[in-house]
Amino acid sequence: MLCRHSAVTILAALSALAAGLSPGMQPTTPSPAADVQPSTKNAAAEPTPRTDEWWTKRNETFNARARQGAEKGDVGVVFLGDSITQGWEQNGQQVWKDRYTSRNAVNFGIGGDRTQHLLWRIKNGNLDALSSPKAGAAPKLAIILIGTNNCNGTDHTAAEVAQGVSAIVAAVREKLPATKVLLMGIFPRGERPSPIREKIAEINTKIAALHDGSAVFYKDISSVFLDDQGTISKEIMPDALHLSARGYQLWADAIEPDVRDLLGGS
Repeated sequence: MLCRHSAVTILAALSALAAGLSPGMQPTTPSPAADVQPSTKNAAAEPTPRTDEWWTKRNETFNARARQGAEKGDVGVVFLGDSITQGWEQNGQQVWKDRYTSRNAVNFGIGGDRTQHLLWRIKNGNLDALSSPKAGAAPKLAIILIGTNNCNGTDHTAAEVAQGVSAIVAAVREKLPATKVLLMGIFPRGERPSPIREKIAEINTKIAALHDGSAVFYKDISSVFLDDQGTISKEIMPDALHLSARGYQLWADAIEPDVRDLLGGS
């Protein structure tokens, strides 16, 4: 079920995450002796493009689709993410056809993207002018799944990844102020419980605070991918990361009540 918090809570949580704090904590000024570098930037929260030619071309197709949506108002749902989201075009294509084509959904997922890459895309064309199309209507829902690629080894701390996700949610809200956001908890990865799973769980605990029950809705569906021993079946994630056709069906089934509700019953 979707958790419910007040609008005041979400504003506080966004501010706290942006500052690298746990919800409810207040920022403090470090003493000169403290091992703190206030000017150090968190790469996970800094908009950054990739230079791969294929990435650039795929991103350009998203911007072109956004321009069409700004003219026709024919985008109803926007999926934003990395390879797991992009996979709706491969293993998830039948489920997509069954569930999302009629809802005018668009897939803005790019394999390998981290929070900083998605943040850059949002700020540089992927959602431009969709909030006030010349005809039709603005998107009703944005579904975000991002962060697993920031969790490799010691690339980023849980707090840094959470800050990156927080920045993405804020950017989507700025671009699409009337659009509901369904923020997915990062999916578990690895066949069995592991330190990377623990980091993902920590990130999810932090980003759950972004839920406000009004504009932003958090959903963690980790349990649908795990058996009673916490193992991920190859039938669901063949490489213990990316979803099979069954995995996409599980994802779609798990969020369908929320999607229907956030779309006003459609």
